[in-house]
Amino acid sequence: MKSIYSYYISILVITILFSSSCKVLQPNRMLNTDDISYSEFKPSEVEYRIKPYDKISVSISTNDGYRMISINENAIGNAQNQKGAIEFMVEFDGQVKLPTLGRINIAGRTIREAEKLLEEKLAKHYQNPFVLLQVVNRRVYVFKGGGQVGMVIQIPEENLTLIEAIAQSGGLLDSDKAYRIKVIRGNPAEEPQVFLYNIRTLTDLKGTNLQLEGNDIIYVESRPRYVRRVMNELTPYLALLSTVLLIINLTTNGK
Repeated sequence: MKSIYSYYISILVITILFSSSCKVLQPNRMLNTDDISYSEFKPSEVEYRIKPYDKISVSISTNDGYRMISINENAIGNAQNQKGAIEFMVEFDGQVKLPTLGRINIAGRTIREAEKLLEEKLAKHYQNPFVLLQVVNRRVYVFKGGGQVGMVIQIPEENLTLIEAIAQSGGLLDSDKAYRIKVIRGNPAEEPQVFLYNIRTLTDLKGTNLQLEGNDIIYVESRPRYVRRVMNELTPYLALLSTVLLIINLTTNGK
C-alpha cells in the first residue's frame, strides 16, 4: 500500500509542477513586463499638465502678492498663504469653476500656464493679481510582495523620490528584490514606459534621477517561493488522495 501511495503522490506532484502555470503558483503576480522592453531612464523634462478630476489649490492676492510677504521677517508667510488657498476640482471637461471668473478651461496647461491664465482673467477685476496654484492630488501607487501589499502615496509640493516612496510604504519586505524595482509611467492601457531600478547598493544609485511623477506605478518584484506555493496547492489534493486510499484500504481489508 505504501508503494501505491508513493506512486500516486509522485504522479500528483509531477502533474501539478508541469501543468501548473505561473497563474497557479503566483496568482497574485501583477504588472508582468516579460514581453515589454525596458526604457532608458532620462530625467523628465516635461512639466506636469493639469488633467480632468485633478484637485487644485488656488490662492489669490492683489498687488503682485504684497500681502503674502511678511515685511518684518522678509519671508513668505506660509501660514497666511495656506489660509487663503481654496481647493477646487477640475471637472470632466477640463474646466474649473472659480469665484468671479466662473468656469475656466485649464486642462492640458502646466501649473505656470494656468497661473498666468488666471492672472490675466483676474486683471479685469483686481489690481495686479497674483495667483499661486498647486495640484494637491498627485500620487503614486506602490505594490510590494509581488502584489500582496499596495499603497497610495501623495506627492508633496517638493516632489517625491523613489527612495522616499518606498520608505513611506514601510520599506521592502523579506521576499522583495531590491535589484528588481519597476516604475511604470504613462497610461497602462496604452504604451507606458517601464524603467527598471536597482537600489541594492549605493553604486547603483549614483547619477540616477529617481524623482517620481504623478500616477507612477512602483512594482517591487519578489521571490516566488515555489516550494511553499506548491505545498499549498498540493495540500487539498493530498487530503483527498489520503481519504480515497484509506477507503480503498478499509474496503480491501474488509474483504
